[in-house]
Amino acid sequence: MVRSRSSSSSSSSWGPWRVLHPAYYLKRPRRLGILFVVFVLAYFAFWDRQTLVREHEAEISKLKEELNRLQDQLRKAEDRSVKPDEHFTSDKMIDKSIVKIDSINNERREKVKEAMLHAWNSYEKYAWGQDELQPQSKNGVNSFGGLGATLVDSLDTLYIMGLEDEFQKARELSAQHFDNCLTSFCLNAGGCEHVNFNKDYEASVFETTIRVVGGLLSAYDLSGDGVFLEKAKDIADRLLPAWDTSSGVPYNRINLARGQAHNPGWTRGDSILADSGTEQLEFIALSQRTGDPKYQQKAENVIRQLQKTFPNDGLLPIYINPHSGSSSYSTITFGAMGDRKMWETSMEGLLSLVRRTTPSSFTYICEKNGVSLSDKMDELACFVPGMLALGSFGYGSEKGEKILSLAEELAWTCYNFYQSTPTKLAGENYFFHSGQDMTVGTSWNILRPETVESLMYLYRLTGNKTYQEWGWNIFQAFEKNSRIESGYVGLKDVNTGAKDNMMQSFFLAETLKYLYLLFSPPSLISLDEWVFNTEAHPLRIVPRNDKAEAVSRGADANPITKAPVRPFGRKQGRSEHH
Repeated sequence: MVRSRSSSSSSSSWGPWRVLHPAYYLKRPRRLGILFVVFVLAYFAFWDRQTLVREHEAEISKLKEELNRLQDQLRKAEDRSVKPDEHFTSDKMIDKSIVKIDSINNERREKVKEAMLHAWNSYEKYAWGQDELQPQSKNGVNSFGGLGATLVDSLDTLYIMGLEDEFQKARELSAQHFDNCLTSFCLNAGGCEHVNFNKDYEASVFETTIRVVGGLLSAYDLSGDGVFLEKAKDIADRLLPAWDTSSGVPYNRINLARGQAHNPGWTRGDSILADSGTEQLEFIALSQRTGDPKYQQKAENVIRQLQKTFPNDGLLPIYINPHSGSSSYSTITFGAMGDRKMWETSMEGLLSLVRRTTPSSFTYICEKNGVSLSDKMDELACFVPGMLALGSFGYGSEKGEKILSLAEELAWTCYNFYQSTPTKLAGENYFFHSGQDMTVGTSWNILRPETVESLMYLYRLTGNKTYQEWGWNIFQAFEKNSRIESGYVGLKDVNTGAKDNMMQSFFLAETLKYLYLLFSPPSLISLDEWVFNTEAHPLRIVPRNDKAEAVSRGADANPITKAPVRPFGRKQGRSEHH
């Protein structure tokens, strides 16, 4: 009885929990099968739920990133807003009807963006990682020793145009290796080609500064990504020995691996003014961003040296002796190998070189060799209208209007460099003859940006839509004559349209960027907040601490005489002198 009661009690306690015991199902295979099916369904339901949760979390993360980006844009927009009683500057002065992006400008801007994509995709497909693309033969060429010129030159253009995927891919490539490397390019054909600074290559100090240092600094200023600043510092450190001369005027070429600097033989040992006098912006910006004054000291010392022998007419020859710092007897030109120095004095000298043609009264700038003038003007000199337009707003009303009027006249001449040829693309230089207006001299076109650069400045500073129409006509001529299936090419002859086999990196860095900005609202890369270097790389304007800089130069140093700082504003620039 006891045993019986124990057994009965055990069975009773088993009760509803028997379904949890494995033995229960061994005697009931059908229920075991049902349990298995339920388990499988529950597993997949749980797995699917987890997948949905992960996807939901990823989507929330993306939305948060987008919200942060939009909040940042809103903050920047609020920072740019101006109260009614505040002085307006250049971009904010333009009438709302001009600022508004109408459907025509929007369409044109998208066409320019598509052109940039075509150029970039062709480079990526046929010349990935090399300096420049040869579109006709569909291969790359290292015109600058393999420093990745097109890659670095294109970074800020991709960013400004909102081509985020392309920019990120370029960024990843340029960040892949940094141990003595600029980039590590994985070629489509397989394998890797490491492009580094530590190489036995004689680089142009000027080209490397404006393209590589300027391009990396611009990418840093736009994106805030520190890898670009780190690389800019690396290449700048390799360039610095070029300034180790008795005068401080740098040599124009340097071996990046050995640090040995010299000038090319064809200059007879002299340095080129446009090289030595055009590297200040990048090196000052680098000192401002790194806190290391050495870059700025080297660059500004060149200006102090030039001041010692600065001529009364402000026109320096194109060659300078790096040992004595004195000017050599050579041509004075605003075209090839010349550049802007000591603004107001030089502009007085420029006025002495201005002539007008007959019968059409085209305004042009002569070249000067000694006391003789040559009726020749380079397309390269077509940056002058934009330069004059910017500088005109630092004068009083009457003088400023004259300078701006000269800028507009020169822009008309430069536009006609394009319109006067069968292809509607400009030759390299032009000659002027009495009664014949202009004739093309060197007749090639290598996709240069100078004219559209000036058109962008003039549109932004005056609001005159005529400059947009001129720029659109030039863009269409490039599309008609220079675009091929594998990129863009220059012309061997603007009269016949014969094509060359090179897509210059500055076509992506400058020409297309200026065209894009010409059809964009002036708030995009505002002239009040950004300054363009020689290669069209925009650098954010940073206020200078002159007191601290004077200390860094030393108490006995001769400080640079600075003109009053005035914003590039029409109203403010004029009213200060009323």
